[in-house]
Amino acid sequence: MRYLHTMVRVKDLEKSMEFYRLLGLQETRRHDSEAGRFTLVFMAPPGQPDCPVELTFNWDGDDGLPSDSRHFGHLAYEVDDIYVKCAELQDAGITINRPPRDGRMAFIRSPDNISIELLQKGDALPLTEPWASMENTGHW
Repeated sequence: MRYLHTMVRVKDLEKSMEFYRLLGLQETRRHDSEAGRFTLVFMAPPGQPDCPVELTFNWDGDDGLPSDSRHFGHLAYEVDDIYVKCAELQDAGITINRPPRDGRMAFIRSPDNISIELLQKGDALPLTEPWASMENTGHW
């Protein structure tokens, strides 16, 4: 058995792709289905095409789909410097729902309300402001 991908449904494909680009992912492949009326875009970290997130965009919307959350938890990505990545995301208008107060872990949400966990590569970074005293915002 091997990992293939994580699929998330998106409402605005371009807005979602821009969000994942801000995380550092890049499009690795795309499939448009005229018959099925959907687009699949696979985005992965550079050099890791085998670890993608599949963005599923239904051309006619998702109103007819079941409303259950399918018990989706979150996507997780390791970053080289959690403080730098969170600052980049915040500067781009992304809310840091769970700031990296511990120098190790943060949570944000995609435009489609998907939780994204960011984990510091290696050991936790030394505690630093403004992150160390920043409160949670919303849900993560």
